[in-house]
Amino acid sequence: MSIETVTVDLGDRAYPIQIGPGLLDRAGALIRPVMRSERVLIVSDDQVAPLYLERLERSLTEAGAQPLHTVMPAGEPSKDFAHLEALLDAMLAARAERGTLVVALGGGVVGDLTGFAAAILLRGVDFVQIPTTLLSQVDSSVGGKTGINTRHGKNLIGAFHQPRLVLADTSLLDSLPRRQVLAGYAEVVKYGVIDDPAFFSWLEEHGPALVAGDEAARRYAVATSCRAKARIVTADERESGVRALLNLGHTFGHALEAETGFSDAMLHGEAVAIGMVLALKLSARLGLAPAADADRLARHLDAVGLPSGLPAGRVWDPDRLLDHMRGDKKVKDGTITFVLARGIGQSFLSRDVADQAVADLLAESAAGR
Repeated sequence: MSIETVTVDLGDRAYPIQIGPGLLDRAGALIRPVMRSERVLIVSDDQVAPLYLERLERSLTEAGAQPLHTVMPAGEPSKDFAHLEALLDAMLAARAERGTLVVALGGGVVGDLTGFAAAILLRGVDFVQIPTTLLSQVDSSVGGKTGINTRHGKNLIGAFHQPRLVLADTSLLDSLPRRQVLAGYAEVVKYGVIDDPAFFSWLEEHGPALVAGDEAARRYAVATSCRAKARIVTADERESGVRALLNLGHTFGHALEAETGFSDAMLHGEAVAIGMVLALKLSARLGLAPAADADRLARHLDAVGLPSGLPAGRVWDPDRLLDHMRGDKKVKDGTITFVLARGIGQSFLSRDVADQAVADLLAESAAGR
């Protein structure tokens, strides 16, 4: 089956995203052109490594590389200072040099943590992303955002550090639990809601098949999402303008993740799904968008099995959630930046939203309305 290539066009730092099945077993030959030495350090986690590490190491060895590996604990709690320090220590113990290539084999957590370590190790070494989840294939592996969480909020410590190559092997998605597929699917939906209503309509028709494992639908969705992100990153690499639209649903979502302790109680994609609905409801509340579009988005998320509202069985304090939002990295002069919409496919940035409007929306949502 043919492989599709999407280019992130950043001049002399441009890099390809290769998309399709079977890429993991060809990784050595594909990575070889970006290697500056034979030493390659693979970073994975204790859920992904048993599935794919041996195959990657074999492919690299066959291509003439000398792979070493470090395995981190799986899950969002690994994106912290303690695990960053442990990873850097392992890299230095392995005698990493400036020519050493680092490869992130895993989902968004592995990619964010590894990319940040690569950005600061020896003042910066090259790295490659091999994303193994739908979420990381369509979003976090592309664009060079790396970082860790702190008690003050998500991704508040990090760096922009672009990979040399992204290998999105869509066959790896077959091993994902349904919940992880759905978490990634939320980020796919995001691209339709931002500025591609035709893609959103396509997802309404094909989304259930994509979630169920349809290979053609997954490849199309990954490629479409990567093209959208590549276009936005090329236009605004460091998020001074249009790239901030990629945070649709994330201001609310990150607050929900913080409130649940960055735990499996709420996955990132689940929080983003809820956050997108809240963003459209807020837009409707402010008279900017038809309420029917928020309802349409919620219906689609419900249809595939994603949450569209605050889960019941927990007390959601609007003031606490607002406080989390005030710590968001997109806050400017103390004002929270929101991605709002005039409808599906018509998103825009706003720094003119009263806290009370947000608090009222959160209170109603917490009450199940």
